[in-house]
Amino acid sequence: MWLINSSIGRKVVMSVTGIALILFLTFHCCMNVVALFSGKAYNMICELLGANWYALVATLGLAALAVCHIVYAFILTAQNRRARGASRYEVTVKPEKVEWASQNMLVLGIIILLGLLLHLFNFWYNMMFAELTGMAVGHLPSDGFAFIQDTFEKPVYVVLYLVWLAALWFHLAHGFWSSMQTLGVSGKVWFKRWQCISVVYTSLLMLAFVVVVLAFAFNCAPSLC
Repeated sequence: MWLINSSIGRKVVMSVTGIALILFLTFHCCMNVVALFSGKAYNMICELLGANWYALVATLGLAALAVCHIVYAFILTAQNRRARGASRYEVTVKPEKVEWASQNMLVLGIIILLGLLLHLFNFWYNMMFAELTGMAVGHLPSDGFAFIQDTFEKPVYVVLYLVWLAALWFHLAHGFWSSMQTLGVSGKVWFKRWQCISVVYTSLLMLAFVVVVLAFAFNCAPSLC
């Protein structure tokens, strides 16, 4: 199958899964912003998206997208390294018009993966997994507001999340427009436009996440009301 066996096919899979993950991040961002205005409203969303069958299906689908994106990223990186051969060890001048993120996507991807594992431990493990297993975690599994407070009252988690979000910014700002180019919707006219859209959209998205982290870190978020 060309989506698996060809380089172009793998890039298409990377692009489609990447765009799907960006859409999920957008939904997740909108959900988190609610916590800045009302803890009660945020917990209502958490309860709605608890261990219900539709939430489980969505979680499995999201996990499949993430795994597929990560696996294909490593495959493409290994393929590119084999194609370069011994030339990758040569000292060369940095090519013009090549973004830093483009040259360091693997490093950024590893940071993002580690951040994702931390995020799953802090939230998914204590919420959906705890609800499925009946495990006691100190708060009700649907009390996402309390878990946000617990997480970002610890300075080490604040720093780690900010590093994670910075890596996500670099990764998405490049990956967004690159995906559009791979899918053939970025011609000569739209190439620069997609680059601009990618930077602006990613910046707004990451800024919203950063605001949530800092608001809880400095106790600026509302009480549970």
